Amino acid sequence: METVTLKDIQKAQAVLEKILAPTPLIRNEWLSQYYECDVFLKLETAQPVGSFKIRGASYKISQLTPEEKKKGVIAASAGNHAQGVAWGARQFGTTALIVMPETAPLMKVHNTQMLGAEVHLEGENYDESFLAAQRITKETGRTYVHAYHDPLVIAGQGTVGLEILAQCPDVDFVVSSIGGGGLLAGLGTAMKALKPGIKIVGCQAQNAAPMVKSLHAHAVTDSEFKGSFADGIAVKKADPDIFSILNPMVDLSFESNEDEIAMNVLRFMEKAKLVVEGSGAIVLGALDRYQKQFKGKKVVLVVTGGNIDVNLVSRIIERGLTKLGRRVHLKVQISDRPGSLSKLTALIGSLKANVLQAMHDRNDTKLRLDETEVELLLETRGPEHSEEVIQALKAHCVRVVDLNQQG
Repeated sequence: METVTLKDIQKAQAVLEKILAPTPLIRNEWLSQYYECDVFLKLETAQPVGSFKIRGASYKISQLTPEEKKKGVIAASAGNHAQGVAWGARQFGTTALIVMPETAPLMKVHNTQMLGAEVHLEGENYDESFLAAQRITKETGRTYVHAYHDPLVIAGQGTVGLEILAQCPDVDFVVSSIGGGGLLAGLGTAMKALKPGIKIVGCQAQNAAPMVKSLHAHAVTDSEFKGSFADGIAVKKADPDIFSILNPMVDLSFESNEDEIAMNVLRFMEKAKLVVEGSGAIVLGALDRYQKQFKGKKVVLVVTGGNIDVNLVSRIIERGLTKLGRRVHLKVQISDRPGSLSKLTALIGSLKANVLQAMHDRNDTKLRLDETEVELLLETRGPEHSEEVIQALKAHCVRVVDLNQQG
């Protein structure tokens, strides 16, 4: 793969700035105070397709010859890259065919089609869809738009770095997630060229971290792939060409487990009022790991995308609040007498806890005939309040079981 230079990225910016406005860079007051540094969020969530992928795909398509545009473009993707290619194809007057797995969520298929692309469903997973796309490329003569292994795509992604330096010239650290690595390769190339002292931080999901493991080993390394709900960065292998760019460039890198990524999705909602997908939320983990290095510095977190399934958001909220001690799931046994349930809810109300759900079961054969069981989902202010509620219930009920502790 050809080397990408600052000049290449500046050329990409000259094209993209005519069709894409710079995304916002905002200082987050809460994060800045809590971590004792200036924390800025680069909101690629504000792109027309909700992700930075629009940059590289659009720039690649802009450079096609008239003959190539006549034949159209093709890509394999089940997410943000698909929508970026579809948007870019429409912008530059060509057609797009996106190969998606047969298991792709209907909403992602619909969104891609709404942008004008033809969707071809083939394969059980991305790898099988990629092979199908390669076959169709040979059959149709369409130009394949790779998500990251392409110097034009990397140059387009690199315009993120130019924007950050224009918006915050004295930035000290930039943190970005790594999938295939095209974004970090591009923005790192631009920023290191213009400001050599800047520190670049990369991160991956622990279940899919081939590039981070390779960076730590300073050599391309195989790693176990388990998949991640942060599907935008869930890659199986580190690309050798991208590694050769990142290895001398990345100053710090880390992995986040699934629970941490989910908690950071929730933190973005609460502390930044942003809905962010896992591959974008993962960057918050840098603030905890490198707090000492970041203290008093200007830190930019690249929030790469906001395309997250609504049902997944709901599950993350529920699980996150439980881990934070703000959701309590209990089974309590009380006497089966008139007014017992009323007394139970009155007690909970007096403790200022909120009943979200209550299931009353009098027919469990394990119960005595004069007992009944109530399963409760309660909302509290936090761990201390939850413990207060549990202890009070234990003092007034026959038996209390904390279902959270049972997993």
